Amino acid sequence: QLQFVESGGGLVQPGGSLRLSCAASRFTLENYNIGWFRQAPGKEHEGVSCISSSDGSTYYADSVKGRFTISRDNAKNTVYLQMNSLKPEDTAVYYCAAGPPITSVQAMCIFRGVFGSWGQGTQVTVSS
Repeated sequence: QLQFVESGGGLVQPGGSLRLSCAASRFTLENYNIGWFRQAPGKEHEGVSCISSSDGSTYYADSVKGRFTISRDNAKNTVYLQMNSLKPEDTAVYYCAAGPPITSVQAMCIFRGVFGSWGQGTQVTVSS
């Protein structure tokens, strides 16, 4: 089973920044598309951003475009999500997940095309 450790969440004021990390210890992230998803209370998981394993192409949900940046460091087997200009509506538990490299990152994020079940995630709270 593909397991991740998500970290970097916390409480931040509107307009602030956080960087989330997604690390894997038992498999190589480089071989998969990786995505960040979030779930706000009472809502379904939403694809935030996904990055391709092959060419590094990325997808961002309209709600975060221009504010969030996804990146991967294959040497550290880690994927990051830099979140700037945070808004209260960004409050959610954030999860990372792996998807098949044959799938487009857009499809992965929109249709939640991921392997396995969700992990523990990391809580992001944006509030003054």
